[in-house]
Amino acid sequence: MSDFSQGTAYVNEQIVPISDAKISLLDWGFLHSDATYDVVHVWKGRFFRLDDHIDRFFTGMEKLRMSIPHSRNDLRAILVDCVRASSLREAYVEMICTRGMPKPGSRDPRDCTNQFFAFVIPFVWIANPEKQTTGLHLIVSRWQRIPPESVDPTVKNYHWLDMAMGLFEAYDRGGETAVVVDTQGNLIEGPGFNIFTVNGHTLTTPACGMREGITRNTTIELATRHGYKVEQRRLHADEARAADEVFITSTAGGIMPVTKIDGQIVGAGAPGSVTRRLQEAYWVLHEDPDYTLQLDYA
Repeated sequence: MSDFSQGTAYVNEQIVPISDAKISLLDWGFLHSDATYDVVHVWKGRFFRLDDHIDRFFTGMEKLRMSIPHSRNDLRAILVDCVRASSLREAYVEMICTRGMPKPGSRDPRDCTNQFFAFVIPFVWIANPEKQTTGLHLIVSRWQRIPPESVDPTVKNYHWLDMAMGLFEAYDRGGETAVVVDTQGNLIEGPGFNIFTVNGHTLTTPACGMREGITRNTTIELATRHGYKVEQRRLHADEARAADEVFITSTAGGIMPVTKIDGQIVGAGAPGSVTRRLQEAYWVLHEDPDYTLQLDYA
């Protein structure tokens, strides 16, 4: 019998064990990083904001002139079936569209047949719950994020070499993760996360150049609901170093505190009260039927 315990994948219109998932070496998604994707998570058997992720995925494909032979409802059903097949109650679920392969000898993207893939694996954390009790050590990287004039950051993509090199820099400097910057030293984003600072009752997060994360948007909604002011603007690294609190947001872990930047203690050196309040509110939403889709594993 096939082993689905480590995850599943949807390839060639079939659900297979994740270990059996294959794509062609000639697919431009692999050769050119010509692809878009989205990631949604399942927590305690519930998808969180699934329709928002699916909508963003379709918007990304439209911007890249890609399409798949599935409607939004079809895609929802495929992802549900993949999770059911895995039996995972806490899962990381990715949907992908690649440019595909062109006709032999062609370099014309219009000759490509776009390909759709999806996979489900156990939940992925940027910072696990134990680490979140102490907070992350963040390094402000010297590496600059690809400018939005070159690659639209609102379309999720695999152009991560700048962030990968930022991670190596972070490890070399004793940190645990990194945030890349623009040409003026303003913070942009990290590998898979957005960033926020807290000063008093005001939250600040970068306004441009980064992916507009679903968790970022959820955090803004929650902060506003709890009476905080949220500013979306340029955020210089020096502001983050001097902030009362700093946290990052991601599908891979939710709202996660940062307690040290470039070796320097942030605030009191422990997860702050605003961060903890928003963390609690974020996970409570995972039981709200307005935000979640309950799975029937039977």
